Amino acid sequence: MQLPPLQQGKLIQRYKRFLADIQLPNGEQITIHCPNTGAMTGCAIVGDTVWFSTSDNPKRKYAHTWELTETQTGDLICVNTQRANQLVQEALQNNWIAELSEYQQIQAEVKYG
Repeated sequence: MQLPPLQQGKLIQRYKRFLADIQLPNGEQITIHCPNTGAMTGCAIVGDTVWFSTSDNPKRKYAHTWELTETQTGDLICVNTQRANQLVQEALQNNWIAELSEYQQIQAEVKYG
């Protein structure tokens, strides 16, 4: 899976569940969209490196999306919850999971029961 080009900054704060302020390497402060509404315990520590993508969609209120957090130990954590479905879909379409390669139809988040 190819992520869009990512830029980095340092986390200043996360607030209102969907927003985060970060400081870019040049000192500029920007607000980015946080696609993860969970608590993000251990993933949103002030000062951690944040990797974000930029959209050219003029209809978006915030052009930047938080994709990854780099922890103090150098581990990368994907905070964009949409990426999991995209990754699994790509794996299924390319038959990278041998045990599931016989299935002909792929549907995301189908209601069960």
